[in-house]
Amino acid sequence: MESIREIYKIGHGPSSSHTMGPRKAAEQFLKQTSGATHYRTTIYGSLAATGKGHLTDQALEEVFSGIPCELIWEPEIFLPRHPNALKFEAFSADSSLLKEWTVYSIGGGALADDTTEPETHLVYPLGKLDDILNWCNENGKQLWEYVDEFEGPEIWEFLELVWQTMEEAIARGLKQQGTLPGGLKLPRKASSFELKAQNFSGPFKKRSLLFAYALAVSEENAAGGLIVTAPTCGACGVLPAVLKHYRKVYKTEKNQIYKALATAGLIGNLVKHNASISGAEVGCQGEVGTACAMASAAANQLMGGTIYQIEYAAEMGLEHHLGLTCDPVAGLVQIPCIERNAFAAERALAHNTYALMSDGKHRISFDEVVETMYRTGKDLSNYYKETSKAGLALFSALPKC
Repeated sequence: MESIREIYKIGHGPSSSHTMGPRKAAEQFLKQTSGATHYRTTIYGSLAATGKGHLTDQALEEVFSGIPCELIWEPEIFLPRHPNALKFEAFSADSSLLKEWTVYSIGGGALADDTTEPETHLVYPLGKLDDILNWCNENGKQLWEYVDEFEGPEIWEFLELVWQTMEEAIARGLKQQGTLPGGLKLPRKASSFELKAQNFSGPFKKRSLLFAYALAVSEENAAGGLIVTAPTCGACGVLPAVLKHYRKVYKTEKNQIYKALATAGLIGNLVKHNASISGAEVGCQGEVGTACAMASAAANQLMGGTIYQIEYAAEMGLEHHLGLTCDPVAGLVQIPCIERNAFAAERALAHNTYALMSDGKHRISFDEVVETMYRTGKDLSNYYKETSKAGLALFSALPKC
């Protein structure tokens, strides 16, 4: 299994699969075709259906800046390998085809093509949580120690940067006001939520601030700000909000936050390795559902849960989002994405409490719910997987907020 560095990617929103992935692919193709005079890029499937709302065209135009590049949108054509597909073509001065490359943006900014497996940095020998739990039990280790064992000590400097970036995104998002870019003219709400929270006390204040943190990061993502995928851009607000909650309420030390990030990254990696974190492939259950599982596991660890209680919390985080569709209004990472981040953060706290009240024993394992999520996603109609052709997206012409 790959490094958790592949789950936590620092970059600009609003979409890891629609902006980070295509940008990286275009940069790679441009380097391989230095003699070309002009290009053509064909964008397929879900990537084409919601690409303009997700700023795919802007990402590609920035890479090919100053070089002629025709963009062709084919939202009705789905290539077999993955619904987020691009075909790059490079031409000479006499319009002869020099090179072409079909590549897939498979989620979290990762790429794959028809001849190679997805880009990975394989560091873990085990790919199932049950096996990792057995390893931890046999060696008297915690899940974060499993990460340390195979990633090495340099992973902690990386996780420090991840947390710093998350905190900065929260701080920026809480200060910003006005409307988000795009035709919906959706107003930012994080700042007002934080202000209103100051009028409350006790649990209500804590929960209001939790919402504000999640909204802050998600709104920064929607505006193209610098965020950390956790596991994707569209679900980037859940984990930071939960960690910020524990940092503020329980004065959690930073080194404990880093350990929680390690465990959460492991959970996200397992979903990506055994299923998918791509909304275009399995719906929002693979994005927000995975984010909630990651945050639930992190919260449980921070509260002293056993490795089996952590597994239970993560399992609930994913199970309770099974079947969640991805039908973004107007193709933007705004409705219902932003609110879902806030409520997934709240759910993560509930999963943590529930798991802590138990002994960690339960009937459906995390590994089993990951497999179920993947099968459910494959059974979902393409209309409900990031195409903006059904569900809530049908009401895109009705701005009411």
